[in-house]
Amino acid sequence: MARHRASPLVLAFPLMALALLLTLALLLTAVATFARPQPTPFLAQLHTIGVLASTVPSNGDLNPYGVAVVPHSTGTLVAGNVLVSNFNNATNAQGTGTTIVQVTPGGTVSQFAHIALSPSACPGGVGLTTALGVLQRGWVIVGSLPTADGTAATAGAGCLIVLDSTGVVVETFTDANINGPWDMTIADGGASATLFVSNVLNGTVAANGAIVNGGTILRLTLAVPMQGAGMPSKLQETVIGSTFPERTDPAALVIGPTGLALSDGTLYIADSLDNRIAAIANALTITSSAGSGQDLWVGGALDDPLGLTIVPNGDLVAVNGNDGKAVEVTPAGAQVAVKALDNTVTRGGKNGGGALFGLAPVPGGGGLYFVDDNTNTLNLLH
Repeated sequence: MARHRASPLVLAFPLMALALLLTLALLLTAVATFARPQPTPFLAQLHTIGVLASTVPSNGDLNPYGVAVVPHSTGTLVAGNVLVSNFNNATNAQGTGTTIVQVTPGGTVSQFAHIALSPSACPGGVGLTTALGVLQRGWVIVGSLPTADGTAATAGAGCLIVLDSTGVVVETFTDANINGPWDMTIADGGASATLFVSNVLNGTVAANGAIVNGGTILRLTLAVPMQGAGMPSKLQETVIGSTFPERTDPAALVIGPTGLALSDGTLYIADSLDNRIAAIANALTITSSAGSGQDLWVGGALDDPLGLTIVPNGDLVAVNGNDGKAVEVTPAGAQVAVKALDNTVTRGGKNGGGALFGLAPVPGGGGLYFVDDNTNTLNLLH
């Protein structure tokens, strides 16, 4: 019996039809993706700015820097309250603030701690920075970058100060890698915690205002006991970031890598002098320095980014030191929102200069806490 072969044209029709169907499916997917409403940026959902409380305690300390929300109630700490650290004393000398206040969501203020340490316990003394965090087990950790007279010429290396849940200092961490701790973020595992600390004094004072590429990011792993069962102890430390630009500044004392935020294993850094948000991948596990990281976002609305945090939708929000604005950037590297938080004071021709440092999302995602150094207040954007 003779066999008949299908012609090439007959065979081609099913293949052509399949290709057309696949193309149509891809087009429909693309159209649907394009038409799908994109998530609203976090900052675009918030419209009202209000003063929650003055951060000035009884001794008159000024210049609120660090902001941390209390995760659990223990000792005198109350879950949902906000701790704020002060960098200046009552005469407004930088690097001499010694107090941490606790603010309720309703705006009631109490003094959580008044810290006095000798230069032997913390090189240079006490000047509480933006590096402020509260562990699940009630330990409070705050950075100190102290000065004798409010100028960079007298700046000391400082330390990390550990307080218990009642505001009593129990220990300090000092070594060659802790040199001007400026900001901090924490991965808290309960019985252990990993601290990431930016340092800004590696060669800056000697350079007398010139930029030096000595800023570092230090990772410290701590064993964390329950309150009353011992003190946190350092297990390991690694410099995972380096060569960040830094310099002394008469208005800001020192400028360098500041705000830190951790998400999905990537550490993000507000690189103030390069006017960018940098990223270090695998920050919890890398064993050596990643240099100054990779660019996530450069320029745009950034203008001396200082404080940095992760907001509930997963984006990053940085606050500018020069113009009082908050800038929202996605982890994919897109700027999606800008909002003015302070526009009442002019520095260098820009409103809001010198106002913003620490910030933290309100638990539940309903707003953003931020300090305003121009008014010495803790504010709420909601």
